[in-house]
Amino acid sequence: MRVVFMGTPDFAVSSLEALCEYGVDVALVVTQPDRPKGRGYTLTPSPVKKYALEKGIEVIAPQTLKDEEVIAKLESVNADMFIVTAYGRILSQRILDMPRLGCFNVHASLLPFLRGAAPINRAIMNGDTLGGVTVMYMASGVDTGDMVLTRTVVIEDEWCAGEYHDALAAISKDALKEFLSLAESGNIPRTPQDHDIATHAAKIGNEDAYLTFNESAECVRNRIRGLSPFPGAFFFLNGKRIKARRAILGNKSGEYGTVVSTNQGIEIACSEGSVIITELCPEGKGVCDAASYLRGNKIEIGTKVNG
Repeated sequence: MRVVFMGTPDFAVSSLEALCEYGVDVALVVTQPDRPKGRGYTLTPSPVKKYALEKGIEVIAPQTLKDEEVIAKLESVNADMFIVTAYGRILSQRILDMPRLGCFNVHASLLPFLRGAAPINRAIMNGDTLGGVTVMYMASGVDTGDMVLTRTVVIEDEWCAGEYHDALAAISKDALKEFLSLAESGNIPRTPQDHDIATHAAKIGNEDAYLTFNESAECVRNRIRGLSPFPGAFFFLNGKRIKARRAILGNKSGEYGTVVSTNQGIEIACSEGSVIITELCPEGKGVCDAASYLRGNKIEIGTKVNG
């Protein structure tokens, strides 16, 4: 089979690895353009581009898929199918209609739940205990196409988005290889989604990351888990911005947004219960455990955060 692969971040590398390991002909990789990164804002290729170039696969990184030269390039490949994993752009109907067998997406949720841009973060933020990936036919809507197959994983209570991301990346490889086997047999099943029960995983915004502590302790902890390690849930303490990386549930009460203890970490009261920040990233510094931070930064009990 001749395949065009579209993907950008680390998560998508697992899908490209699966294609290479399975032995299909990856004729072209399409990814997002190089982006500035680091303190020097050095233009850096996407993880997918790096991997593809290491494998000697031709890569294009167009600013838009509407350019006629890009359209012509995709058509010239004469691919049997396009496979997309976290590419970051919507494919037009003209592109969806190009390949002989169709366009397929590896989506990081158990559809029809968590359609959209941030399913990994949102699953943890929601406190979900079961997750997975779906290989699906692509349609004009956002993650609305018929499903081919799913793979599930139990979301451990101590996992942050980073651990869940890695678990999904691993099972996505197996899911894609199973899909390729079905495609080779000429028998790709399709099961329509139940659109009535669909949920949406909206892109993470600044308002999602800002911790006000006016939710229950469980909700605050899940928000911290779901945004760790990136982009990071944050709050302000003594005028400094702090990203909370890990937290556990506490057992103290008080006015929400108030520091109630520093015994096990930075314990902050929520609308119900409390959370103990155990790992954090102070503004302009690296990640550290709360005990290390407290040794160099005195915090009075009763201090209000975000004040």
